[in-house]
Amino acid sequence: MLIKKYPILEFDKDTNALINPSAETIKINVKLPERLVICFFKEVIAYLLSKGEISMLANFPSEMLDLHIYKFNTGDCAIVQGTIGGPACGAFLEEFISLGVKKVILCGGAGSLKSDITVGKYIVVNEAVRDEGFSYHYLKPSRTVKANITVINKITNYLQTQKIDYIIGKTWTTDAIYRETANKIELRKKEGCIIVEMEQASMLAVAKFRGIEYGAIIYSGDDLSKDEWDSRNWNKQTAVRERLTNICKNIVLSL
Repeated sequence: MLIKKYPILEFDKDTNALINPSAETIKINVKLPERLVICFFKEVIAYLLSKGEISMLANFPSEMLDLHIYKFNTGDCAIVQGTIGGPACGAFLEEFISLGVKKVILCGGAGSLKSDITVGKYIVVNEAVRDEGFSYHYLKPSRTVKANITVINKITNYLQTQKIDYIIGKTWTTDAIYRETANKIELRKKEGCIIVEMEQASMLAVAKFRGIEYGAIIYSGDDLSKDEWDSRNWNKQTAVRERLTNICKNIVLSL
């Protein structure tokens, strides 16, 4: 490999690494369903568990976090809580794939960069600005990464059939939640970003690299479009979160 001015630009297309996901997942004697919902709403998972709609399937033990994977009791589909940040979320996706996952829909929340996108609005992610580091180890350097158009079409077809309101848009994926400055926000808005979050560029990159079907529906949460941040009680939108999780389950079962 040639050394570059910045290490993040030294992409290696070799698919074999010194440590591969199977080195970790071989310790877990389970095969996951092909379909998976990654849900960032822990209270929704707790609710589904209390209602008997999901049951424990596997546990991923680690020094920092025990990640529980559940299976829906109707439909051959698993569900797991999402982990914050591209490296954590992307690394777990690698391990899920090594255990048999091939089709994934993620649901979460994100900051809105447009004040007219009301809290709770569903956004289908079609592209992500790669303002993080993880994706550069999976894809050649580029400003953005695009979502799988076939998956996008299946998501939007379902939403239209069910008469569920949504918009399609570009997200800004960042590593640094406390470095979303006014200048950066304005720059991202000018290039068409409508939300900001911390995982999508990474997840899209892993999905492309491993050749799986992946899509994400994010609901609009706090507002970063004005001079002052407005939380809009984004993490209290229980009905929005429960409904979105169910939508994602139905969509991934249709893939």
